[in-house]
Amino acid sequence: MGVEIQTTKKITCKHCGSEAVVRYGNYKGNPRYYCKLCKKKFKADDNLIGMRISTKEISSALNLYYDGESVRAIGRHFQQETGHTPSTATIYEWIQKYSQYLTESIKDYHPKEIGNEWVADETVLKIGGSQLWLWDIIDTRTRVLLASRLSRRRTTQDAQILIDQAVKMAGHHPKTVSTDQLKSYLDVFYGKDAEHRQGSPFSKEDSTSLIERWHGTLKSRTKVMRGLKNFETAYDFTNTYLAFYNYLRPHESLGNRTPMEVAGVGYPYKNWDDVIRTYKPKVKIEIFHLPHTPAPLPKTHIGRPRKLRITPPMPRISDKAVKLR
Repeated sequence: MGVEIQTTKKITCKHCGSEAVVRYGNYKGNPRYYCKLCKKKFKADDNLIGMRISTKEISSALNLYYDGESVRAIGRHFQQETGHTPSTATIYEWIQKYSQYLTESIKDYHPKEIGNEWVADETVLKIGGSQLWLWDIIDTRTRVLLASRLSRRRTTQDAQILIDQAVKMAGHHPKTVSTDQLKSYLDVFYGKDAEHRQGSPFSKEDSTSLIERWHGTLKSRTKVMRGLKNFETAYDFTNTYLAFYNYLRPHESLGNRTPMEVAGVGYPYKNWDDVIRTYKPKVKIEIFHLPHTPAPLPKTHIGRPRKLRITPPMPRISDKAVKLR
């Protein structure tokens, strides 16, 4: 009869992977540990301190959101997978908070190996009942989205600002820039030796189909959101989606690597879970709560909502009659 030997599982730090950890009490019934190397505390389970939901579930919600699912659809997904449903306000707060984590974490990283052939295009977005123009420019070799900006017009000045932002990101001027037939691109300075080519998504040469696909992906995402409310929310969303596209979203055409990996950027986070668990923001993260929407009026019967009194009752004209004995 064999003797069963129980081995003690080694505890390693979730932040740096070190084994120099010691027990540091309990947190709501779960063991807590302290790392002597990186000076950080962590729990034995996957939940962050102060949160009852694991980072894997939150990262799953963020992936679903930026892949095109609505907030309510994410809630239904949680109900089917875990048996509990976070409120739409809670899910929206996750999206706001950790989207700011992502945009803050990429500020010190810049691409090193951007190619010389770029494609620029613009598309219209419906924001708050009005139309704004979204300008984008992408590198054809690395698929890095070099610049993205919103404007109310399509002038030469708007096109020049886009090119200047792309040059600042890449660190050099391009050799060729392909655009559509918009006249605003004609008087733009692309570089001393740069060549400007005008084409269309359907032309065999100088095609803009690469960035048209990106605009299609972005529009399908904003369609689920039922439009963007104002210029500020649109600006925040496009900036975060640019960071998600460049740093966290792998591409099949790039061998399941992100554009920034191809461009030689040593970004340390591979997914949303890494960003949530590891990154510590240097600035204050602001969260805007969703406004409360009142419940619908109760219905007395089908098709006719109950009428609520909006004026005080009519006063009595005569005194109440005295009851005689």
